[in-house]
Amino acid sequence: MPDTPAAPAARPTPTAPAPLSAEDGKLVVLARGARGRVGAVEGAAVRDQDGRTYAAASVALPSLTLTALQLAVASAVAAGASRLEAAVVVTEASTLDGAGHAAVRDLAVDAPIHLAAPDGTVLGTVTR
Repeated sequence: MPDTPAAPAARPTPTAPAPLSAEDGKLVVLARGARGRVGAVEGAAVRDQDGRTYAAASVALPSLTLTALQLAVASAVAAGASRLEAAVVVTEASTLDGAGHAAVRDLAVDAPIHLAAPDGTVLGTVTR
């Protein structure tokens, strides 16, 4: 075990929003719903290689902290996904969390990650 904690992952800054397909628009709706149901800081949704979707909210427990995007990716992997086509994070933040970004990139180096405001307005897209 290392004696010092790992450095926090960088927070990717989204570029101008990419046009959303109808399928990506559905991810925004799912992510908003996941966030709103529990009053979470963030909601996220991902779509896998078969078109299946997974939505999640951020988790903050004394023993476990996950971003919404980490949990959505974990749900997809637990269901057998091997690749992601797209992801959405709904948050009040202006940047994407580094841990969620890394989780998506574990399954897809080129999937767009759309960052949306709580009202569903897409603020930007991370493509790297």
